[in-house]
Amino acid sequence: MKLSKTTLAIFLILISTFGFMLKLPSVFRNIDAELHFLFYFCAALMINLLLKKEQYIYHIIIFIILFCFGIGIEIFQDLSNLFFEKKIHGNFDPRDIIYNTLGLIFASAFWLAYIILKKIMGDSTKVN
Repeated sequence: MKLSKTTLAIFLILISTFGFMLKLPSVFRNIDAELHFLFYFCAALMINLLLKKEQYIYHIIIFIILFCFGIGIEIFQDLSNLFFEKKIHGNFDPRDIIYNTLGLIFASAFWLAYIILKKIMGDSTKVN
């Protein structure tokens, strides 16, 4: 069975949302910021490579969507604690948003380097 890119993207978004709404196991709580960085770094790179769009506008849109997703998750974590009247996750943490953004910035740097190298390598292999 072959999944479409859209189906895969929706599946990964749902899994990510569910994962971020649960409390981290205690073994990972000391590296929460690093996990935020790593998730957003990998998500941004994976989505950019999956879409195979080299125009900067697509990358900017992906950056903005993931940035807003990160803020939304933090807000919903706080709201879920009020809704369930029980703490199922941590509170809104601006530090998480900072590390999400750092992951996106580093992914952007890698993506830009990839695009530049691809263009250089593509131009150098052309025969005149």
